[in-house]
Amino acid sequence: MNNNHLIIMAGGVGSRFWPMSMPEKPKQFIDVMGVGKTMIQLTVERFSGIIESDHIWIVTSKKYKEMVMQQLPEVPEQQILMEPCMRNTAPCIEYVSRKIHAKHPDANLVFSPADHIVLDIPHFKEVIKESLDFTKDKDVIVTLGMMPTRPETGYGYIKSDNSKPAHCGGKILKVEAFKEKPDLETAKAYLADGGYFWNAGIFVWNVKMVVNTIEKLVPDLAKVFDRIEPHFYKDDEQDVIDELFPTCPNISIDFAVMEKSKDVFVYPASFGWSDIGTWGSLYTHIEPDENGNAVIGENIKMVGSGNCIVRSFGKKKVIVQGLDNYIVVDDNDCLLICKMQDEQSIKEWQK
Repeated sequence: MNNNHLIIMAGGVGSRFWPMSMPEKPKQFIDVMGVGKTMIQLTVERFSGIIESDHIWIVTSKKYKEMVMQQLPEVPEQQILMEPCMRNTAPCIEYVSRKIHAKHPDANLVFSPADHIVLDIPHFKEVIKESLDFTKDKDVIVTLGMMPTRPETGYGYIKSDNSKPAHCGGKILKVEAFKEKPDLETAKAYLADGGYFWNAGIFVWNVKMVVNTIEKLVPDLAKVFDRIEPHFYKDDEQDVIDELFPTCPNISIDFAVMEKSKDVFVYPASFGWSDIGTWGSLYTHIEPDENGNAVIGENIKMVGSGNCIVRSFGKKKVIVQGLDNYIVVDDNDCLLICKMQDEQSIKEWQK
């Protein structure tokens, strides 16, 4: 058996997908695409043949453990790690990495969000396999960069350093810099340049590199887990996590490590990726009708409407008449009707 491990980060609440996604059951545990599988199930499925089920780890909130167990019965219960509170991605990654390192010091790790989609699975698997092969015995980090297809302002970007030697037959490039989400004109310039890629938030590195890098670059975080580590795989582990995890700095892995490390590489790829962060992004992945409407559900009738996304399940018949470029969602005893252009306000409206 290989020593590859998959870590799925599944603690988010998906607030921009209200009312389908609720804090009690966020989008990673929902069949968002209407394909019969939830997003976290699709995430596990796309790694089949690369990662064995007993090498899959889920990091999530305590309140989602039962949903994880129900939807992913193949994942060992002891490999469902429960955060008592949200502390961003760096503490999440440190927790699972330190625990894996305690039993598997030569492990090679893939980190993936639970709520992204990938359309070209064979190409995705090829990229992951080649990235794992590159990182297994090197002190490097590989992050996946998506070939941009439009001047997107909703993603961060990765700038490659084309002055440095490429690896893996020219497929893996040195990273020059990480860029925050740009305005439209900057995004257009990135697209024209050709050396910028969307930051997919999927990255590969060996467990020794994770532990050593965080100890060097985020010592305050490492010190918290120096106190926690002696309790791994013991009866009091969760109690200690509940007590000490909230003291971790609230910091993303991008800010804590990726933007500071000199050993980060990017694998530019194009396998139909989306983070499905908003209704608008979901719209681009649903086959529209002749009027540009993306419909999810069976009892929906569109009348004189165009360029809308409509989602409704169950017996209720839904008729949408005279709307253009709208989001209509009937779910969880809530109804949302809003202009597509105003979707970023959904997070605020639900408060």
